[in-house]
Amino acid sequence: MAPVPTRVGLVFGGASGEHAVSILSARTVLRGLRSGANSGRYRVSCFYIDRRGTWWPEAVAAAVLEKGQPADSEDRPGSPASGGFQGFPEGALEVEVWFPVLHGPNGEDGTIQGLFTLMGVPFVGSGVLGSALGMDKQAMKAAFAAAGLPQVPYVCVQAADLAGDGGGGPEGLLERIEHQLGYPCFVKPANMGSSVGISKVTDRAGLRTGLALAADLDRRLVVERGVKARELECAVLQRAEGPGDGLSASVLGEIRFDADWYDYTTKYSEGLSQTVIPAAVSDAVSERARAMALAACRAVAAGGLARVDFFYDDAEDSLWLNEINTLPGFTSQSMYPMLWEASGLPLPDLVHQLVQGAGGWQSRMSMEGTAP
Repeated sequence: MAPVPTRVGLVFGGASGEHAVSILSARTVLRGLRSGANSGRYRVSCFYIDRRGTWWPEAVAAAVLEKGQPADSEDRPGSPASGGFQGFPEGALEVEVWFPVLHGPNGEDGTIQGLFTLMGVPFVGSGVLGSALGMDKQAMKAAFAAAGLPQVPYVCVQAADLAGDGGGGPEGLLERIEHQLGYPCFVKPANMGSSVGISKVTDRAGLRTGLALAADLDRRLVVERGVKARELECAVLQRAEGPGDGLSASVLGEIRFDADWYDYTTKYSEGLSQTVIPAAVSDAVSERARAMALAACRAVAAGGLARVDFFYDDAEDSLWLNEINTLPGFTSQSMYPMLWEASGLPLPDLVHQLVQGAGGWQSRMSMEGTAP
């Protein structure tokens, strides 16, 4: 008898500024789960979370995926008056493995991972701690610093500091940032991805504006010194079975672009950026970055999958850890699946590894934490 296909729940969308990107990522993951041998291994059920956080069943999810656009009122008949989690739609409780394709807050930050953990159902990606640390740039940088990993100089800011009277008030804050970092520098919300809410600033007026923009999105902010460097990326996969903790790193890739910096428009518009895989760096630099990518995952307790980004200065041979993304994009332009493709793991095999690993490494960690 043929084995019974595993019921995989693909959940996407979400109450996040990266909602649209999540839809594009989900289309790619679904294609991989339904390709080749996976078509017999898995029965995929898709669930859509709208911008208000309400879950919708397969019919609505299918319509969103077909259009590649967020749902409108016609796609969501009988929409509840209030948003937020209203309970699981039909079919969700039959899911055996969850595959979240949710970028940003309410999906990548440990919230939905906590829900799956409470349900006792395995899921792809990091657990609550790894997701939360990887999402919040202030916490992430603190964990990297504790692990002794090199980073560009940065300053952590609270949104309340922009209006407070302590520490010299807002002008005192601007002076402190200028003194510690100088210009140019980058202002970032701590809990957004895909370059949402990030500003490159070159003077005090721009710094003031950038801080206000980021504060509208998050109460925790990070300001980083701007460096002239290449942008390198490495994909990490954690297999259920393997030596040690099962973490492995892909070949390196490089993002090249003609824009002033790698903003949201450049990242997700055709023709504005170029990926080079493998990156044109020495074997020594490649090995340093790949080892650092694994160390970054361990520093924040990330598991399952991650993309780790770096800055590299050729002239000084300086390599800095930029950030970790614990639910990286799977769009047609996303580095994570392309890096693994170049490492000998095409999309269908990659998503198969991720689903197979979902129960493995989490169960192993759970058993390690269970009292005899």
